[in-house]
Amino acid sequence: MAGNGALSGAVIAVAGAGGPAGRATLLRLAEAGATVVGADNDPERLAEAVDAARYSAGGASVTGEPVDLLDLESTRDWAARIEKDFGGVDGVVHLVGGWRGSETFIKTSLDDWDFLELLLIRTVQHTSLAFSEALQRSDRGRYVLISAAGATKPSAGNAAYAAAKAAAEAWTLAMADFFRKAGAGEELTSAATILVVKALVHDAMRAERPNAKFAGFTDVKDLAGAIADVWEKSAGEVNGNRLWLTEKP
Repeated sequence: MAGNGALSGAVIAVAGAGGPAGRATLLRLAEAGATVVGADNDPERLAEAVDAARYSAGGASVTGEPVDLLDLESTRDWAARIEKDFGGVDGVVHLVGGWRGSETFIKTSLDDWDFLELLLIRTVQHTSLAFSEALQRSDRGRYVLISAAGATKPSAGNAAYAAAKAAAEAWTLAMADFFRKAGAGEELTSAATILVVKALVHDAMRAERPNAKFAGFTDVKDLAGAIADVWEKSAGEVNGNRLWLTEKP
């Protein structure tokens, strides 16, 4: 199957590849023909995700390695290895997530902010800085951030989470401006874009809560499809834009 899809020949890095969204994304990109390189801070979870994608995609080119995305040099080394081993990088999908919230605004713990700032902002800073030049060199470079509707309309108990997501969005939009300026006078080939969900749902969640409606949630398989579709659109169409997978608040 690999090699014949819409992403045939593309080399795509997936940060946070070990979770349910990562698993679905590894598989979807591999099915579309991409060479996929996953990273996660949990080696066992990552190995399971890579093996599952390889098996389901019929021996597709999916590899993974544990990377400390909280360390800039480790992230730069990962980016350099991918470019050296595969001759280029055509995409980075940023799926590193985490959530903490409180009952009310007054009860917000700034420890939650410290935790989320690392997971949701610092990892975006490191992956974007590490891969931006390689993506700019690609004729179809894409940086895809997964964000949340709460960044646009924060709720009282989600102050830390919403603020961290909003900061990650702003950082990604600045990267989009880098691509815009780097490609000035020529047709834009590289883009940074944001996919916005309310929340994600997967089969195990439905099995645990069979009566829950998960209204407005995006299934991880649908998210993976939307991620792959980013390469189907022109760079100019997606660069610096939020692509909504749920209703705008």
